[in-house]
Amino acid sequence: MNMKKQIVTLMCATALLSSCHIYKSYDRPEDITAAGLYRDTTAVNDTLAADTANFGNLPWREVFTDPQLQALIEQALANNPDLRSAALNVKKAEAALMSARLAYAPTLALSPQGTVSSWDKGKATQTYSLPVTASWQIDLFGQILNPKRAAKVSLKQTQFYEQAVQTQVIANVANMYYTLLMLDRQLQITEETAEILKKNVETVEAMKDAGIYNTTSAGVEQTRAAYAQVLASLPNMRQSIRETENALCLMLHQPAQSIKRGVLEEQQLPTEFSAGVPIQLLSNRPDVKAAEMALAASYYDTNSARAAFYPQITINGSAGWTNSAGSAIVNPAKLLASAVGSLTQPLFYRGANIARLKQAKAQEEQSKIQFQNALLNAGNEVSNALYQYQMTTEKAVSRDIQVNSARKAAEDTKELFNLGTSTYLEVLSAEQSYLSAQTSEVSDTFDRMQAVISLYQALGGGRE
Repeated sequence: MNMKKQIVTLMCATALLSSCHIYKSYDRPEDITAAGLYRDTTAVNDTLAADTANFGNLPWREVFTDPQLQALIEQALANNPDLRSAALNVKKAEAALMSARLAYAPTLALSPQGTVSSWDKGKATQTYSLPVTASWQIDLFGQILNPKRAAKVSLKQTQFYEQAVQTQVIANVANMYYTLLMLDRQLQITEETAEILKKNVETVEAMKDAGIYNTTSAGVEQTRAAYAQVLASLPNMRQSIRETENALCLMLHQPAQSIKRGVLEEQQLPTEFSAGVPIQLLSNRPDVKAAEMALAASYYDTNSARAAFYPQITINGSAGWTNSAGSAIVNPAKLLASAVGSLTQPLFYRGANIARLKQAKAQEEQSKIQFQNALLNAGNEVSNALYQYQMTTEKAVSRDIQVNSARKAAEDTKELFNLGTSTYLEVLSAEQSYLSAQTSEVSDTFDRMQAVISLYQALGGGRE
C-alpha cells in the first residue's frame, strides 16, 4: 500500500512540475524591439534622437483649437457608427470575461421529479424528490485559469481597438474639415481670377472695336477661351466641396448637409513637435497595444491547449429531499445527499490535442509577427509625418517667392499691355501663372496641416 501511495505521489509531482509553464503569465518577447524606429529628417542613415516629450500626449482640444472643428469632433465621437460599434465590442468582451470568471464557481441546478403510479386499479402512490445538484471543476492544471486570462487580455484588446478607432475618427474629421477650408480658398481664388479674366475679355473686345494696338479677333477669342477654361473648373471644385461635406456628414452619422466652418487663414496648429522616444509607441499607440494583447491572448490559448493534456478533476454532489426509499414510501420526506469525485484523463483524444497545440503555437507565432509589424508600421508613420512637415515647411519659402513674383508679373504685364508694349498672350500667361501659384500655395498649406494631423495620430494622439 505504501508503495502505491509513493507511485501516485510521484506521478502527481511529475505532472505538476511538467505543467509549470501553463501557469506562467504573458511576458513580452525579448526579441520585440522598438529601437531605431524613427528616421532622422536630415540624415539618411541616422535614427532620430528624440527626447521623452511626446506631441501625441497633448489633448486633442489643444491641437485643434478651431471651435467649429471641436464641435464636429465631439459630435463624431458621440455618433460615429464605427466608434459605437467598437464600444459594443468592449461590452461583449466584458461579458465574456465575466463568463470566464464564473467558471471558477460551482454549477448549481434544481431538478425536481415526481411520479404517480397505481397497480391493478389500486390506490395510487405518489413519490417525489427535490434534489439540488452541483458540479465544481478543480483548476489544478490551468484549464480555467488560461481561458480567464485570455478573456481578460481580449477585453483589453477591444478597449485599445476602441481607442484606435477614436484616434482615426478625430484625424479623419480634422482632415475633412481642413480639406473643406482648402477647397473653399481655392474656389475663392479661382472665382476672383475668373472675374479678372472676364474684365480682360471686355477690355480686349473694346480695344478690338476701337482698333487699338492691332487687337485682332483671334486675340479676343483666346482671351475668351482662357476665361471659359477657368469657369469650367468651378463646377468641379463645387462638386468636390459638396462631396467632402457629404463624406464628413457620414462620419458624423447625420444626413448630408452644409457644414459650418471657418477659413483657412485663421487656422492655427502647433509648429513645434517632439516625437518622443520610440519605446513610447508601445504605450501610446492603441493599435500597437491591441496587437500585443492579441499576442497575449494567443499565448494563453497555447497554454490552454497544453492544459488539455492533463487530467480534469470534477466534484459532483447532490442534496435534497425525497419520500422514495427504494420500495418504500416515506412520509414526511427524508434528506438525501451524495458526493462523487471524478478524474478524466485524456487518452484517445491525444492526437486531437496535439493538433490543437500545433495550431495554437502557429497562431501565437503569427500574432507575434503582426505585433512587430504593427510597431514597425507605427515608426514608419511617425517618420513619414515628420519628413512631410519638414518638406512642406521648406517648400513654403519657395512658394511664397513664387506667388509674390507671379502676382507682380501679372500686374506689370497688364500695365505694359495697357501701354501697348505687351501682348494679350503675355497677360493671359501671367494671370494663369499667378492662379496656379496661388492654388499651389493653398495645397501646400493643407499638406502641412495634414502632416500635423498624421504625426499626432501616429504618436497615439486623441486616444483619451
